[in-house]
Amino acid sequence: MSSNEQERLLCYNGEVLVFQLSNGNFADKEPTKTPVLHVRRMVFDRGTNVFVQKSTGLFTMKEENSHLKIMCCDYVSDFRTGINLPHIVIQNSKKNNVFEYFLLILHSTNKFEMCLSFNLGYEIKDSLRVLNGPLILWRHVKTFLFISSQTSKVISVLGNLSSIQWAGEIENLGMVLLGLKECYLSEEECTQEPSKSDYAIWNTKFCVYSLESQEVISDTYIIPPAYSSVVTCIHICATEIINNQLRISLIALTRKNQLISFQNGTPKSVCQLPFGDPCAVQLMDSGGGNLFFIVSFRSNNACAVWKENFQVAAKWEKVSLVLIDDFIGSGTEQVLLLFKDDLNSDYLTSFKITDLRNINYSSEPSDCNEDDIFEDEQDNRYLVVPPLEAGLKVGFSSLRELRQHLLLKEKIISKSYKALINLVQGKDDNTSSAKEECLVPLCGEEENSVHILDEKLSESFQDSEQLVEKIWYRVIDDSLVVGVKTTSSLQLSLNDATLSLLMDQAHGSGFRLLKCQNRVIKLSTRPFPAPYLMPCEIGLEAKRVKLTPDSKKEESFVCEHPSKKECVQIITAITSLSPLLAFSKFCCTVLLQIMETESANCLKNHYVVCGRVVLSLEDLSAGKYLLTFPKKKPIEHMEDLFALLAAFHKSCFQITSPGYALNSMKVWLLEHMKCEVIKEFPEVYFCKRPGSFYGTLFTWKQTTPFEGILI
Repeated sequence: MSSNEQERLLCYNGEVLVFQLSNGNFADKEPTKTPVLHVRRMVFDRGTNVFVQKSTGLFTMKEENSHLKIMCCDYVSDFRTGINLPHIVIQNSKKNNVFEYFLLILHSTNKFEMCLSFNLGYEIKDSLRVLNGPLILWRHVKTFLFISSQTSKVISVLGNLSSIQWAGEIENLGMVLLGLKECYLSEEECTQEPSKSDYAIWNTKFCVYSLESQEVISDTYIIPPAYSSVVTCIHICATEIINNQLRISLIALTRKNQLISFQNGTPKSVCQLPFGDPCAVQLMDSGGGNLFFIVSFRSNNACAVWKENFQVAAKWEKVSLVLIDDFIGSGTEQVLLLFKDDLNSDYLTSFKITDLRNINYSSEPSDCNEDDIFEDEQDNRYLVVPPLEAGLKVGFSSLRELRQHLLLKEKIISKSYKALINLVQGKDDNTSSAKEECLVPLCGEEENSVHILDEKLSESFQDSEQLVEKIWYRVIDDSLVVGVKTTSSLQLSLNDATLSLLMDQAHGSGFRLLKCQNRVIKLSTRPFPAPYLMPCEIGLEAKRVKLTPDSKKEESFVCEHPSKKECVQIITAITSLSPLLAFSKFCCTVLLQIMETESANCLKNHYVVCGRVVLSLEDLSAGKYLLTFPKKKPIEHMEDLFALLAAFHKSCFQITSPGYALNSMKVWLLEHMKCEVIKEFPEVYFCKRPGSFYGTLFTWKQTTPFEGILI
């Protein structure tokens, strides 16, 4: 395809429509100044295994020397007949920054009809959709607008929508939009776009907006607020109205490369996708109750997911386009995968058609003659099948032995861990003598070594009531933050304390250690003017401040030698929430490991079982543990403050002023940044300035009359 040609493909009633916008027609050797829109109807020939041309059509543009661009093509319902017809939207760049847009409908006679045209003083760059009517919806700056062939005028969407994940028609409701609605903290305009984490903090939630009534008709039973910052694409499967309340069944793609099924606002199934950055999802019905979700990725990959069990059924790479239709006329749907071919610009030269069952066609040539294969099929079957059966039997036998071995190992580890936990909690170990027989020494050790181990374990574990005052947990964006408040008698740093989360496995098969990021946070309760909060290197001789951003080794918040009663100490563990969403309910044991140095080359470990964390999808859907900012009230729970300190990105600035003007820093924080001092911890400033700064935490430590540290 030459540089002055544009091409788009669309499937419609089993055909592949190839739209081509070029200067002049195909027969001309030299292009003319008048642009022409061509369409070719291509059908798949099962005999020759290629796409052949069925018919053609063209539309001559009136504008000469125009800069035309194909925006999109699809098929929608025409309000005059109710029939779905293909359409194409074209942009014409005029002079003086004026852009003309027109929508052409293609009829069965290959005749184009100009259905809608309008001019704008700006260019539509993204988020353009065509809905039934036809109706064109797009976004400009922060406003969504639409125009239809019935109204012929541009109308603004009044709902405060920050993004639209789905748009379409719902029975008895008409044309609706499903997207995120922002609930700002102030009426003042915010000039900056909110960050991803702000969505979870600002109570953004999904809502359904009606274009006809210009109002939000539902904001419940859609998607829980915890997912608002990660969902990128939505496909609605079914809707119904119960007691005047809209109930929706849908699937969603997330930034965590997941496909999640939601029913009435509750997550039901999760599938981890094989590729990154998913961008679109379609439903394919291959017949016999076999439904697949076909997911496309921006990395030119695609995959198919079973709707029944939410498992990946197939995946493909180097895919340029994915189309779903009945291309072979079987009465069921197939997926057409068009692959990239650097040697040929024609999209339909390298392809694959499959229903993921018994229909498979490919443009790749076969190495053998199919007739010869069919004639020798009976003879080859008797030669090949018996060795395959024998090999399968050997393989199954090996798998059974391996499975029994793994089950035995899991049983030993599970019983050992339960005995360990019972020992820590002071409970009687009810392990029967029959079960204890499998817990034999693995390295030829003597039997009395078990008693020696029990004595050492008793010394290593300490009572949680003596060291732990409280355990809590919060959900921030896509992170689960678990915190443990220790007693004032326990003084820790990040080098000698580790907080671990041990997740219970299903059917009591053992425990799984979750990957966590630890932080030790110490805040002083002293009144002003003693700000002690500052990040410093861990160690006895820490003398300089680390001014680098977050790295793999976590920072620690420490106090400058306050008395034990004047300092609150929290140990936190942060883990990703996405892998846990696959479970309807999950439980974790919180284990604190403390390392003490007995001598120069000897370390002694102490373990404390702090408690258990129990979370369910119902709790998360209801936003029970979701951390949000109050609009006018200060932070009510100090656990929220510690969770923010643990999860927030921290930046540290060393500020110098030769003119001894650093005393105005507190005035700048209180007056210009509209900060509020946390009553319980006067060293922490909570920013209440409207806009993207809202919720920022500041601490200021003046080290000398002309130097200080701002965090």
